[in-house]
Amino acid sequence: MDKAFHFPIPTIEWFALLPILIVALTGICAFIVEMFQPKRENTLIVGISIGGLLVAAVALFLQMSEPLYSTASDLLLRDTFGSAMQWILLVACGLTILFSEGYLREKRIPFGEFYPLVLWSTVGAMIMASTTSLLVIFVGLEILSVSLYVMAGMSRSEEKSEESALKYFLLGAFASGFFLYGIAFVYGATGGLDLDFVGTAWAHHSETTRVLLVFGLAMMLIGLGFKTSLVPFHQWTPDVYQGAPTNVTAFMATASKIGAFAALWRVLAAFTVLGNYWVPVVSALAILTMFVGNFAALVQKDVKRVLGYSSIANAGYMLIAMVAHAKDFHVGASTLVYFLLSYTFMTLGAFAVVSLGAKAGTEGTKLEDLNGMWKRSPFAAIALLIFCASLIGIPPTAGFIGKFLLFFDALKTGLWPLALVLAVNSVISVYYYLGIARAAFVADSEETEQKLAKPSPAATSVYALCIAGVFGIAIFYAPVATFLAGK
Repeated sequence: MDKAFHFPIPTIEWFALLPILIVALTGICAFIVEMFQPKRENTLIVGISIGGLLVAAVALFLQMSEPLYSTASDLLLRDTFGSAMQWILLVACGLTILFSEGYLREKRIPFGEFYPLVLWSTVGAMIMASTTSLLVIFVGLEILSVSLYVMAGMSRSEEKSEESALKYFLLGAFASGFFLYGIAFVYGATGGLDLDFVGTAWAHHSETTRVLLVFGLAMMLIGLGFKTSLVPFHQWTPDVYQGAPTNVTAFMATASKIGAFAALWRVLAAFTVLGNYWVPVVSALAILTMFVGNFAALVQKDVKRVLGYSSIANAGYMLIAMVAHAKDFHVGASTLVYFLLSYTFMTLGAFAVVSLGAKAGTEGTKLEDLNGMWKRSPFAAIALLIFCASLIGIPPTAGFIGKFLLFFDALKTGLWPLALVLAVNSVISVYYYLGIARAAFVADSEETEQKLAKPSPAATSVYALCIAGVFGIAIFYAPVATFLAGK
């Protein structure tokens, strides 16, 4: 009788969970403080949030000297890829929080709830990056998404913000349903929820099992395709990016995408044995995503929509690393990690500059609303120019190194059509990135210049940190790559 009710207690390596736990607890502390703070005073909450992220970064740094291992019954995995992704997520979350307070005050939505929500959303992305369990990936995906649904509708007085939140919620739930349906197929084929079972199940040569695995992968690819803004699952991206508050858009375009791509990497790496099925499909998606993202951006007049389509194009670039990895196990991972880090600095920095369009309760996000920035905020205008140059891929910026690594991996693995499409689309993107930079250096009427807010010290520090990141990780590529590789 005793044996019937005996359950083994799983061994939990709490040290491996420490960064995730610290960020989650920081969110709880920030939420408790918010309840007792004046509604328009969030300085202490910001300090707690940044402090918690720094402590989590220290814990993550200390882990790098430890051996790689699994924890909590193999539900969470601490490996080089997961640790690198967590580093990038902490950077994205910290930079978002730094410039958000000034923006939220100008926007007249200084809700302290934003900070615990963005921290918990980061927790979801960190979980997605650190597991090979499909169940845990789904849990992380929901933690990431639910917080974003709320944040997208924070500007409750604006119809476009409410529309953004509703659209993101409906399509996000739809995507989650596809992903969960795919998990069910994989479970039916393997009898387990861990991605490590896929190779063994495929090797059994059972026709039924193989059909279930192919359908399961297809469903999961659709679900994660929505989250990563791959064409043709991208329709929500420009609308939601435009309607959501700009600081939320910045986080959504970076941290949310990092978590989704980390999960997609885990899934596709486990399904390498099915490479003959998914490599042609993902290659076609990469080409389609690059062309649609870049061509659609050419005709946009709203800077947030331009950057939204830019993020779609960048999603196509990142798929090249995944296809290359399927061709050669030794390439792709470090390239994807580096590209995501560079993408975080240049994209988040660009959105931080665009957030200056918020002033006295209103926000202008059209290209002409940036006119006069060089006179009112010269440092912000120069920063925007640098970020656009990096997004184009002009040396010696991180964007150039990232695209070069993708191009090199594609050629090394025989994917020359993808390398050619990457080069062509990089040229196409020059037009709209220069259009954004040009708008900031165009002098317009005095009335237009007054539409821009003055950057807060925190926002200026974000510009400086992102500029340092854009140049620093390019100039010091070798030590940065070694550090991200956990060596």
